[in-house]
Amino acid sequence: MLKDPDSHFSPQAHIIADEGFKGGVCVGDIRSKAGISQSTTSQYLSILLQSGLVEIKRIGQWTYYRRNEETIKKFEKYVGTKI
Repeated sequence: MLKDPDSHFSPQAHIIADEGFKGGVCVGDIRSKAGISQSTTSQYLSILLQSGLVEIKRIGQWTYYRRNEETIKKFEKYVGTKI
């Protein structure tokens, strides 16, 4: 879903105002779309953040996540050389 947020989520009001974090999605919207609890969502996103696969930005009381495309491309290249 984070690969194509425009297709899966409604426009993110705070992100539109902050073009520096294009593609970010509010954690509440991710939780709602995934249909899992807030604590489970936070736990999964924390693991993705620690692995470098997502980036985070806090704007006011909202927390936004987006894919870290640079790390994902490096991972894809690494996996491609190991198969």
